[in-house]
Amino acid sequence: MKAVGYKVPGPIAEDAALVDIDLLRPVATGYDILVEVKAVSVNPVDYKVRGSTVPADGDWKVLGWDAAGIVREVGPDVTQFATGDEVYYAGSLLRSGTNAEFHLVDARIVGCKPASLDWAEAAALPLTALAAWEAMFDRLDVAKPVPGAAPAILIVGGAGGVGSIAIQIARQCTDLIVITTASRPETEEWVRGLGAHHVIDHSRPLAAQVAALGIGAPAFVFSITHTDQHVADIAELIAPQGRFALIDDPVALDIMLFKRKAVSIHHELMFTRSIYGTPDMHEQGEILDALAVLVDDGKIRTTLTRTLSPINAANLKTSHVLIESGATRGKIALEGF
Repeated sequence: MKAVGYKVPGPIAEDAALVDIDLLRPVATGYDILVEVKAVSVNPVDYKVRGSTVPADGDWKVLGWDAAGIVREVGPDVTQFATGDEVYYAGSLLRSGTNAEFHLVDARIVGCKPASLDWAEAAALPLTALAAWEAMFDRLDVAKPVPGAAPAILIVGGAGGVGSIAIQIARQCTDLIVITTASRPETEEWVRGLGAHHVIDHSRPLAAQVAALGIGAPAFVFSITHTDQHVADIAELIAPQGRFALIDDPVALDIMLFKRKAVSIHHELMFTRSIYGTPDMHEQGEILDALAVLVDDGKIRTTLTRTLSPINAANLKTSHVLIESGATRGKIALEGF
């Protein structure tokens, strides 16, 4: 089968950073399903792994987590899918990736593809939607109010992949006031179109801008990018006893800034459930099914902004460069082999 991989981690400019290869088609066993991959999308985790992770025992490392495709085989322990089903999912950090014609994935973290979306539109959603959903409902517990706080969430970095879906989930699934950040006219227009009530500029201090909104101190902050640049502002603007979640990897994070306000700090990694095989890992499939209903009901739209074809090393390199720039809006997907 066709695939794209590498043997030596390194910068995307190197010829060997991503290479078109041929691999054996895998076979579904246990809880796995074998998916014929129709489309994939690219996330920051792709370039982070590509630049740092050495393949095991000299094998090819195949990246890619988001995928949409058709079930072609089911393992003997799988009960929720059959051959021919259309699915979408975000895979596992511990397994070979989706940048291949056929991909094995644990059925428990897979959802039924939204019927109203094409392959690329569906592939743009799983990883970012799972990260946003888990951050809001499992980590921040936004359904539980913070006494005295404004019923509001500040999403730092609203125009990227996670922010674009987080804004929509917050609007459609909660009653929170949604504040987000953007720094360019086109990204401000984008996040307003997704439903943000207020947009502030993350190139300027955040606390004063939030205070100027006149709604009070937000109960919740979800920081998606550049947390290290904004942590002092976040500590200043968040309500006492508020809840703060982050998904990026700050070099340092001074949690003592939050002690006086007794703010709880939550890391979100949507791969945690699949890495550790947690008893609730099936909830990721359930989240994706719930999201599909919201999409098919017209309440949430895909965050896809660009599609490349086919899925090959050249187009994946282009996508990695764009994602590494940190200036992308929404998601980039690749379709077809």
